[in-house]
Amino acid sequence: MDQKVSQSQQPQQDTRAIETFEEFWPYYLGEHRDPRTRQLHIFGTAVAIGSLAAYAVTRRPGFLVSALAGSYGPAWLSHAVVEHNKPATFTYPWWSLRADLKMFSLWLDGQLGRELARQKIGPCAQERRPVPVRK
Repeated sequence: MDQKVSQSQQPQQDTRAIETFEEFWPYYLGEHRDPRTRQLHIFGTAVAIGSLAAYAVTRRPGFLVSALAGSYGPAWLSHAVVEHNKPATFTYPWWSLRADLKMFSLWLDGQLGRELARQKIGPCAQERRPVPVRK
């Protein structure tokens, strides 16, 4: 059966630019509404942290490569295969990194679920937040 996505289901372009991290954070969570995407991001962040720690101890450059590949690989794969959206890294690289670390920290503290509920983000939510434009 051929299923077409209607215009109303596709994210709308937001003409207003995100100016602060506080504005970016709910958008970031909305782009990670599927638990599998968050799991792959958390895994990737753990790989990056472990690889950077190994580099700090050994000074072997291969650990820098594994930090990048181990973090971005699973994250970008999850956006392509699970969420079917473009990673925020391409538009907001520093805020995306900060948000990855914040999501990881909330997960470690057992508070990620509470934050997702507070932001009304979940896998069953039908409305997607508008895609912001970088000016």
